[in-house]
Amino acid sequence: MIKIDIHKSYYIWTIGCQMNKAESERLSNYLENLGYRSTSAAGQADLIVLNSCVVRQSAENRVINRLHLLKTLKKSRPETIIALTGCLIGPDTTKLRNNFPFVDYFLKPGEYPQWLGEYKAEYTLPFRPQVTTYVPIMQGCDNFCSYCIVPYRRGRERSRPMEEIVCEIGSLVRRGVKAVTLLGQNVDSYGHDLPGSPDLADLLYLLDPIEDLLRIRFLTNHPKDMQSRLIDAVAGLEKVCEQINLPVQAGDDEILAAMGRGYTAEHYRKLVSKIRLKIPNISLSTDVIVGFPGETEKQFLNTLNLLSEIRFDMVHVAAYSPRPGTLAAREMLDNVPLEVKKERLNKIERLQSGINDEINGRLKHTVVEVLVEGQEKGKWTGRTRGDKAVFFSSADNHQSRLVKVKINHTTPWSLSGELYWAQ
Repeated sequence: MIKIDIHKSYYIWTIGCQMNKAESERLSNYLENLGYRSTSAAGQADLIVLNSCVVRQSAENRVINRLHLLKTLKKSRPETIIALTGCLIGPDTTKLRNNFPFVDYFLKPGEYPQWLGEYKAEYTLPFRPQVTTYVPIMQGCDNFCSYCIVPYRRGRERSRPMEEIVCEIGSLVRRGVKAVTLLGQNVDSYGHDLPGSPDLADLLYLLDPIEDLLRIRFLTNHPKDMQSRLIDAVAGLEKVCEQINLPVQAGDDEILAAMGRGYTAEHYRKLVSKIRLKIPNISLSTDVIVGFPGETEKQFLNTLNLLSEIRFDMVHVAAYSPRPGTLAAREMLDNVPLEVKKERLNKIERLQSGINDEINGRLKHTVVEVLVEGQEKGKWTGRTRGDKAVFFSSADNHQSRLVKVKINHTTPWSLSGELYWAQ
C-alpha cells in the first residue's frame, strides 16, 4: 500500500541536461501524488533529492558543494531524508557511500524512491502540467564517445514501447499539455531494441494525429545515425516543429576521430545540406567542445570556420573537461591550457552572437506564430516553431494559446513585438 502523509514536504535540486529536468519533474509529480508538498527551501523539507550531473567538472563540483552543505543540515535535522540521483550515481556506489555517509539513498538516473511504497507509472504524470513538457522515450547510449561519461552512468540504449509513449502523451494532452519534446541521449537510435525495430519517424507518425497536441520536438540527435525517414517526417508532419539539434562537437576530422564521433566534417556538411534542402525554414542548433586533448589552433579554426559557414540558429559551446572513466581521460593528455580553452570558447560565443543577431534581425517586421507558455516580467512569453523566444504585451489571458505576433524588436537571443492575432 502507498504510504501517504500530507504533512510531509520535499525539495528537489536539479542540475544538468533536459533529461535530468524531465526526471526531476516526474519525481516531483510522483511525490505529490503520494501526498507530499513542495517547499522552496531545503532546510524546510522532510525529503531532499539532489539530481546530479557530471558531464563537466564544473557541474560535478556544484553537486559536491551542495552535498557538503547538506551534511551540516543533516547534523541539525537528522530526521531529514537525503537522496542522491542522476549521473553521479555509477554501477558501484561504495565510494559515494563512504564519502557521503549522511546520504540515505542512492538512486540510479530515472529511479523512483521505492521505500515510499508501491510504484505506479501514472503517479509520475502531473494533474495540472505546464503547456510544454519533456517526455523521455529512451534511456542510455551505445556510442561511447571518448569524452562522454553518460553511457557509463545511464547504461546501454533502452527504448520505451511506442504504444506506451502514445498513451502517455495522450493523457498529458487531456490534462492541458500542448507541446512535447521527446528525449533521449540519442533519439536517432530509438526503437532498434524493440520488436519490429521501429524508429523515431514511426513514433512521430503515431503522435502527429493526437487531437489538441500542437507541437512536437525531439532531442538529442547524432549525425552518424540520423536517417532520411526522420528528415522526411519533420518535413511532412504538421505538428513536428522545423527545428533540429544536431551536435557537431568539432569541425576538424582528426579531433572528430579522437572524440569517436564516427563521421567527418564533410559528412556533417552534407547532412545539413540535405536537411535544408528538404526543410528550407529549418532552425538548426548544435553543440561544440573546445580544447579537446591535442586540439591545435588550426584545428580549432576548422571548427570556427564550419560554424561561420553553416550559420546555426544556436550554438551551445563548452570547454573540454576530462571525465574519469572515459577513454579520453584514460588515454589522452588534457594538454590545452585553461586560458586557451576560455579564449576559444569566447571566440565562438562572439561569432555566434553576431550570427544570431543577423538571423533574428531578418524576422523584424514579420509575423510569427507563438505558443504562449506564461508570463515573465509582465509580458507574455512563448516560442516559435523554430524555438525562438518571443515576448509581447496584452491585457488578455493568452496562456496555452497559439497567437501571432508582429516582431518589432530583435536581439541575438529573443524577439519582441505586438499581438497581431489570437485564437
